[in-house]
Amino acid sequence: MSDFGYTEDPNKRYHTWNYALRQQFGGKIFKVPLDGGFDCPNRDGTVAKGGCTFCSVSGSGDMIVAPQDPLPIQFQKEVQMMHKKWPQVDQYIVYFQNFTNTHAPVEVIRHRFEQVVNEKGVVGISIGTRPDCLPDEVVEYLAELNQRYYLWVELGLQTTYENTSTIINRAHDYQTYLDGVAKLRKHNIRVCTHLINGLPGESLDMMRENVRRTILDSDIQGIKLHLLHLMTNTRMLRDYHEGRLQLMTRKNYVNVICDQLEMIPPEIVIHRLTGDAPTDTLVGPMWSLKKWEVLNAIDDEMKRRNSFQGINDVRKAKEVLI
Repeated sequence: MSDFGYTEDPNKRYHTWNYALRQQFGGKIFKVPLDGGFDCPNRDGTVAKGGCTFCSVSGSGDMIVAPQDPLPIQFQKEVQMMHKKWPQVDQYIVYFQNFTNTHAPVEVIRHRFEQVVNEKGVVGISIGTRPDCLPDEVVEYLAELNQRYYLWVELGLQTTYENTSTIINRAHDYQTYLDGVAKLRKHNIRVCTHLINGLPGESLDMMRENVRRTILDSDIQGIKLHLLHLMTNTRMLRDYHEGRLQLMTRKNYVNVICDQLEMIPPEIVIHRLTGDAPTDTLVGPMWSLKKWEVLNAIDDEMKRRNSFQGINDVRKAKEVLI
């Protein structure tokens, strides 16, 4: 363990997802992405039409290997592919990744989840969803799962700014997010919040503020910080062509990520600092395709600053002010 107390890798000055899993399970874990066959409430007309303007037709599931297959087959194919690189791994977290995986009657959700959570080696489940799709009966089922498995609920927030939320057609407000987190935490369910850096009209200061607000306003245990990937066949492409969207430079992205890490309390798990996008549908930023170079640049910048996650912990700063 390093001097920072939350990583076995001396190059990482933040609380990595890999470290959190090794602490929980004693070894490497595969997170197995699956397409659960769910829709999204701002695609099907429940709250809006068209979906978020940044979202691809796969609902952010572009990297899933066999999305049309039955869930147990999807699981096996993903595991087989991962075993080509890590044949010794035998513990898995099932990840219902794309669209909104609690947007259905609870009996449908239960049926789909239970098809794979009992597969050999499954020790946990991670569920991607929206904060406006957490009715009481669904939360009660999630609470049940939380007693049986290592559970994370990943809530898409993307931004704390209502104007940005309207521009990207998010179709829920910030208070809905706060209420959703509170409902989950009432049952001690771990929450990982997703934020996107680089959304239309948001400055670097606004990106930092998104993290500050999220940390101060909600009781979360994990966070995913994404780079905005501009994809073909998305509504956001029009914003780009009409000059309302400027793609981030790598330098700005690395710097704002490091600023955000410095604000985040050290106990919060950093699930992701950038993302993956298919080469054939990515419009930009093209530098994002070199994912490991981006992550290495973040490590190098944190070293250059002699900094680490939580050095400017916003929760501690608030306590001092109080």
